[in-house]
Amino acid sequence: MSIRVVVADDQDLVRTGLVMILDAQPDIEVIGEAADGIVALEVAHRLRPDVLLVDIRMPGLDGVEVTRRLAGPDVSDPMAVVVITTFDLDEYVVGALRAG
Repeated sequence: MSIRVVVADDQDLVRTGLVMILDAQPDIEVIGEAADGIVALEVAHRLRPDVLLVDIRMPGLDGVEVTRRLAGPDVSDPMAVVVITTFDLDEYVVGALRAG
């Protein structure tokens, strides 16, 4: 059984690279992609992946808000979310952790 992943990143090149890396793994299947936070929420709700890999800064909704809505303390059936970033800012990490 493979791990079903959705990748959300607003940069096409980064998203494509992540999908290629993940698809090369025998036990990981990328089932969806999103270029912004709003689409990431829609895709995650529709496909119910095992893991959502989400960039912390995206248009529409940022990765922290996406995490809050999918995995936050008020979510009855939370999803696993991994937040990624190239920014070296503690506030991003703290925000993502607080969001869920």
